[in-house]
Amino acid sequence: QVQLVESGGGLVQAGGSLRLSCAASGSSFRWYGVGWFRQAPGKEREFVAVINWSGGSTIYSDPVKGRFTVSRDNAKNTAYLQMNSLKSEDTAIYYCAQPKTTTWPPNHGDYDYWGQGTQVTVSS
Repeated sequence: QVQLVESGGGLVQAGGSLRLSCAASGSSFRWYGVGWFRQAPGKEREFVAVINWSGGSTIYSDPVKGRFTVSRDNAKNTAYLQMNSLKSEDTAIYYCAQPKTTTWPPNHGDYDYWGQGTQVTVSS
């Protein structure tokens, strides 16, 4: 069983930066990808980014491409989402998630473990 805990959210002005962390329990973390998702008020949860087990492959959604960077430190059982040039439309609850499959890239339905989320609010 994997437990994921996000941190690093907060209130930031437009144009600012935040770094989210996703700390995982268990020894299997390093063998699977980690995805980041977000859900804005009144909207469905959407994919943000994903990183593979080694950190060598990443995929980003179009709205965040060029502004967000996903990374991981397997020695610390932690994944990160660096968010730069933040916009008001980035305001959402951000979740990290991990699939039990090694298929790359994982499908949305492959994510079995989810964190509780961390709130990011960007003021304009």
